[in-house]
Amino acid sequence: MRAVENIIQERKLLEEVENNFICNLRYAFQDDENLFMVIDLMLGGDLRFHLDRMGVFTEDMIRLYTAEISCGLAYLHSKRIVHRDLKPDNILLDEDGHAHLTDFNIAVRFREDKPLTAVAGSMAYMAPEVLSKRGYFASVDWWSLGVIIFELAVGKRPFRAKTNEGLTHAIMHEELSFGPSADSLNKDLMDLTNKFVCRDVRQRLGTKEAGGIAKLRAHPFFAGMDWGVVEAKKYPAPFVPDSKRANFDATHELEELLLEDKPLKAKPRKKKKEPVDNGEPETPQAKEMRIMEERFTIYDFSKINRADPQVKDTPMSETHDLYEGKEHIVHVSDKHSSDAHPAPAK
Repeated sequence: MRAVENIIQERKLLEEVENNFICNLRYAFQDDENLFMVIDLMLGGDLRFHLDRMGVFTEDMIRLYTAEISCGLAYLHSKRIVHRDLKPDNILLDEDGHAHLTDFNIAVRFREDKPLTAVAGSMAYMAPEVLSKRGYFASVDWWSLGVIIFELAVGKRPFRAKTNEGLTHAIMHEELSFGPSADSLNKDLMDLTNKFVCRDVRQRLGTKEAGGIAKLRAHPFFAGMDWGVVEAKKYPAPFVPDSKRANFDATHELEELLLEDKPLKAKPRKKKKEPVDNGEPETPQAKEMRIMEERFTIYDFSKINRADPQVKDTPMSETHDLYEGKEHIVHVSDKHSSDAHPAPAK
């Protein structure tokens, strides 16, 4: 499954980004049994958790989350990074109620002259150009954001089916319909959603062809919003998570406790023995262990001078997208990803 290369790629990418609306990497290290990545603490839970609890979000909540996530996406796209797995589960709130992008497991750098072709993401939020396998760039993240807005406003996703084939057909061909909710929803909110969930990439809101982030911010749904205050993460949050209760499902943590006597207890590092070259070919497991040892080194964000003009972005690699070249690979990371039977996670 090439999991080692994938986690190295995720960590390397996180080292290169820092933004108010991203769960930033702060430290990385390893012991003899685990790799650790320490990211910003988010006590507010993810949007999926709150959506399941509330049913639908208020208009003010949707406005702020859309504004903040669009800032995070614009930042990533300016660095030629596409997230590819945007969904409520991957948007976390801090203790003050501000939204942050997380889970960069299948995020990847892209080149303007070389479209991505891998089918990667969570199917219910995939853009048509991903499913068609004709190549795509950062436009796919804006489609996903539109699907999220619809779901937060209506309480269900715009495209649903009982099979992956049916869901693919719905995403590729069905018209967007707000159903009975259309009578009560803000017309500007529905227009914004329609402009994101637009099959014509050249007209999709947020894309460079459609005027980019400037056109997005000028949409009537954001009328009166001070974007400078938004970018500084100072805009008043209409919803502040309850700090006296857990804003997450404790089931996962309970499973961890049952499976591990001392979860996340760091084990002391043992002195590594030099590999013996006996002429035998290196086993896949030994190779992966060597790669982790050599490339998953200690990282401390406080020792990185991002203001140093000599510190430049790492050049893009021809092999950064580990999924490229595969015929059909679908990443489905949880039960909410599709109403259809989930495809195998890769």
